[in-house]
Order: sequence, then C-alpha cells, then structure tokens
Amino acid sequence: MSGRIFFEDVIRENLDVGRPKQVPLIFDRGGTKAPHGRFRTRVITDGVIPSLHMDYQGTRIQQYHKQGPALRTETTLHHTRDFYIGKSLRNLPALRKIGFQAHRRLLETESITHDCMLAEQTFQQLNLPPIVREQRASALRFADPMVPAIWKALLVFDRLPTGFRNRDLRNNLAALLGQPVEHFTQGRMSYPLRRLRLHGLIERIPKTHRYRLPTLGFRVAMLCTRTYARILRPGLGLVLPGNSSFPSALRRRFDKLEQQINSWVDKAKLAA
Repeated sequence: MSGRIFFEDVIRENLDVGRPKQVPLIFDRGGTKAPHGRFRTRVITDGVIPSLHMDYQGTRIQQYHKQGPALRTETTLHHTRDFYIGKSLRNLPALRKIGFQAHRRLLETESITHDCMLAEQTFQQLNLPPIVREQRASALRFADPMVPAIWKALLVFDRLPTGFRNRDLRNNLAALLGQPVEHFTQGRMSYPLRRLRLHGLIERIPKTHRYRLPTLGFRVAMLCTRTYARILRPGLGLVLPGNSSFPSALRRRFDKLEQQINSWVDKAKLAA
C-alpha cells in the first residue's frame, strides 16, 4: 500500500518528465538546446493500476507499480539512430549502457514535495492503537467526538513555557463539549493524557505533573482540526443529498459524476 501511494505521488508531480527541456537530463544529450523530435508523457490506467510513460522519438520509458513495494522502470529503444549508434549486434553493450544511464538519471530527476512514506507512517500511527513498552492506547479517529475536541484543546497550550496540567486540559474540554467541568474528573482525564502521550503528541516534563506540546503534536492538531472543520464536515454536508438541498458546485459535480457512471454501466449492460 505504501508503495502504491509513493508511485501515485511520483506520477502526479512528474508529468513534465517528457518535455524537451527534461529529456537532455535523462539521456545525457549535450548542449543546452532542447533536442528535436517527438516528446510525450502519458499516464495509462489498466483497471486501477496506473503507469507512467515517457516517449522520446523512438524510445519509450515506462514506470509502473509491481508486487506491492516495487517501482519498476523499463526502457525500450526502437531506433538506435536516435543516439547515433548503428543497428549491428556489436552495439548492444552501448545501447544497454544508454538504457541503464537513462534509468538512473530518471530516478535522480524525479522528485516529490514530501516524503509520503513517512506521512503514511504518521497517519497510521494516529489511526491505529499504539503499543509502547507493553502499554496500549486506543486510536485517535475523527469519528470519535472526543478527538476533535482534544485537538482544539491542545492548540491553546502551544505557547505556554511551563506546559499544561491535567486540570488545564479538563477545563478546555468541558467548555468545548458543553459539559460541566465536574464531569471531567482528574481520573477521567488521565486516560486521554496517557493516550496522547503514547501516540507521541504530548510529552511529560520530567519530575513534574505537567505536559508540553511538541512540534509533532502541534502540527498534527492544527492540520486535523482544520481538515475536520473546513473539509470533512462541510464537504459531506454539501455532497450528500439528504444533508442539504442547496445546489452547490461540488454537489453538481458529484451528481454529474454519478450520472456518467450510471450511463456507462447501462451502456455496458451491467446494470443490476
């Protein structure tokens, strides 16, 4: 799964790899002037499996996801004259060298703006129960009403030099959830504090009963709070017919997509 996520990011951020200015970086063509000929970058989907294809004159490079974690790169040279090499069999080592060098330069040229492997690891860290030194804590899921409230409550403590206490978090949660402070006893608040600590989102200050919010905790809380408040909750309200009768642009796009899928299924005689 992580390999597939990585490859999809590679495709999305390297669609210009087949442009004339990029080709000299891959095939080591001399000079700064872009070479002449056919250049094309395509994304081809077979079922749900995408592949990235780059054409340079009679040469084709394709990349695709293989067997879970692997990203496979294949190069096919159809016209040896594109590289000023003859068609004799004795030229095979030279063509093989061009192919291997193209693979290496392509991988060096391709880039993504973030490390999606680490991002996926952090996402799973939040959404799966962690076990730290034989201590287990439940996952932090959006569907749990307590979780968005915890994110909001934590953001208040970011700039406190001495950290925050059990009582501080208790007061904020009570206000956010609209419940009396008396419902959030010190013992009841020990569980969410332990939960956050095992997830690595808060740190206990040594020799005290105070906690601090590290960089990971602040950024995760900020991102999750804004994603929930500005994308997930209003987005579901706009696209689901039973939630709103307002004909928003997003709703119209989903309706059109559903109509097109149903039309395609009917034409293919696959309707139930």
